[in-house]
Amino acid sequence: MAPSKASSVRVTSRHVTKTRPLLIGLTVALVVSITIAVAIGPVYISPITVWKIILSHALSIDSGQWSHGQDNIVWLIRLPRVLLAALVGAGLAVVGVSMQATVRNPLADPYILGTSSGASVGAVLVIVLGFNFIDPYSLSASAFLGAVSSFVLVFLLAQSSGRISPTRLILAGVALAYILSAITSFILFMGDERNFREVLFWMLGTLAGAKWEFLSLPAIALTLGVGGLLIHARSMNALLMGDETATALGVDPQKFRRQLLVLAALLTGVMVAVSGAIGFVGLMMPHIVRLFVGSDHRRVLPTSMLLGAVFLIWVDVGARTVVQPEELPVSV
Repeated sequence: MAPSKASSVRVTSRHVTKTRPLLIGLTVALVVSITIAVAIGPVYISPITVWKIILSHALSIDSGQWSHGQDNIVWLIRLPRVLLAALVGAGLAVVGVSMQATVRNPLADPYILGTSSGASVGAVLVIVLGFNFIDPYSLSASAFLGAVSSFVLVFLLAQSSGRISPTRLILAGVALAYILSAITSFILFMGDERNFREVLFWMLGTLAGAKWEFLSLPAIALTLGVGGLLIHARSMNALLMGDETATALGVDPQKFRRQLLVLAALLTGVMVAVSGAIGFVGLMMPHIVRLFVGSDHRRVLPTSMLLGAVFLIWVDVGARTVVQPEELPVSV
């Protein structure tokens, strides 16, 4: 039996009531997570000192004494890494939301378009074959170009009589991912085995080596991507109901699906380029969020963004502290 209209209104009202405190709580959790994550490491630095150092650089406020070593650890090493983890986690979670709406498949994630496999090919070409064309950004640029190129191929393969079929999109993405993974393995097999560990580390995701200059592009991409998705949140809701319903509600499903795919591919390409392939976040964060706020994308998108950021910050803390002084790939 279909639920009554009154019942639906009550469910929606309950989710709206729960969303506001949840967003506030996640925002506070994000600030606390950034503070503690910067403080934790082989050299512990108190949270108060962490914020004094941050304020001294950001606002030129000299609010205490700390060593030059502490200043370098906080400002040059840990803070850029923690902020990059937040940006990547937020970006992948948001892309996961958009991909699950685009293909109407709960198993969809940011890498369903073969972008991670394409990025891996680009990264391997730089690491193994030494294609350093715009050093020191060769690795990120090559990975981004590989990710976007793989999306273009999947996009073309998914076309059927000028229309994009979600089923063809998934199959094309999976097929191309296998092909690109084979190419990556072939390059590794033919290359120097001394590069294998570095390649494996990148393919499993790493935030090591994060620098301030690496943050601007992911931050801009995330801001524009989330803003664009929030503007079209109602259209994403309509797309979940099927193409016929979306058309009846005034949404062109084919045109809108293309827009979502392009946005998702570019955002994923940027995130993969700076962090490698980090799984789980884009697949599971949207589902976890829907348990608490429902399926309305006006609530799912901002909540997923915050939860993804907090989650990946703590995953990265574990990756760099569990087996000190060694570091684990983030996906492990």
